[in-house]
Amino acid sequence: METPKKIAVAGGTGRVGHHVVNVLTERGYEVVPMSRATGVDVVTGQGLDEALKGVDIVIDAATGPSPDEKEATDFFLASTRNLQEAGTRAGVKLIVVVSIIGTDAVRGGYNAAKLAHEKAMLEGPIPVRILRAAQFHEFVGELVNWGRQGEDVAFVPKMRTQIVAARTVAEGLVDLATDDSAVNGATTEIAGPREERLVDIARKLMAHSGDPVQVLEGDTGVDPDGDPWDSSVLLPGPDAKLAGPTFDEWLAAEVPA
Repeated sequence: METPKKIAVAGGTGRVGHHVVNVLTERGYEVVPMSRATGVDVVTGQGLDEALKGVDIVIDAATGPSPDEKEATDFFLASTRNLQEAGTRAGVKLIVVVSIIGTDAVRGGYNAAKLAHEKAMLEGPIPVRILRAAQFHEFVGELVNWGRQGEDVAFVPKMRTQIVAARTVAEGLVDLATDDSAVNGATTEIAGPREERLVDIARKLMAHSGDPVQVLEGDTGVDPDGDPWDSSVLLPGPDAKLAGPTFDEWLAAEVPA
C-alpha cells in the first residue's frame, strides 16, 4: 500500500481517539477526526460519506455509551456496517480496529460485544487489522466509580492486567495503520511493561487523588465474568508489544494530586 495521505479516526474525540488524532498530526498525516462532535455519527451513518472523501485509512476507536452487552453489540455492529459500506464507496484501503486482550476468552459483557465487533469487521470488504490492548490507565477511575457503594467503599473486580496508557495504544494503532509489512486480517497485542492487580492500582489512584474511599476486591455485579478476570486471560501473549509508561509513572505525570 502506498504511503497514506489522509487518515480518518472514528471516535476521534474519545479516550483513545483524541490521542490517535494527536499522534497522526505530530507525524505529519492529514487527519479527519470523526465523532458526533464533528458532525459524524457512525451508528446512523450521518456525515460519513462526506468525512471519508479522499481517505486512505480508517482507525476505528469509536466506543458506545454503555457497557451493557446488547447495547454495546448493537453499537459495534451498526458502526461496522456503516464504516465498511461508506469506506467502500470512498475507496478506503484499510481499517484498523482497537480491541481488548482476552476478548475471545471472556463469556459476556462488553468483551463479548468487542468480539462481535472484530468478527463483523473481518467479514467486510475492506481489509482489517486488529490491535488488542490491555486495560487503560485512564479506565481505573471509572471502574472504581462503577463499584462504589456509598461514599466510603468501592469494590473493583479481581483482575490481573498489564495496564497501558491510552497514548501508548494510540501510538500502536498509528504504527499498525502505517506499517506496509503488517498483515491484513491479523490480530496483534499491546500492553504495559508489567503485570498489576487492579485493586492495588485503584488504591494508588484514590490515594494520589485524595479520595478517602476504601477500595476492596470483590464482586461488583457489573460484569458476569468474575473468575476469568483473575486468571491470565487479560494478560498479553509472548508476542505482544510492551511499552510504558508504568501506572506509577503515568499517575505522577498525568493525574493532579
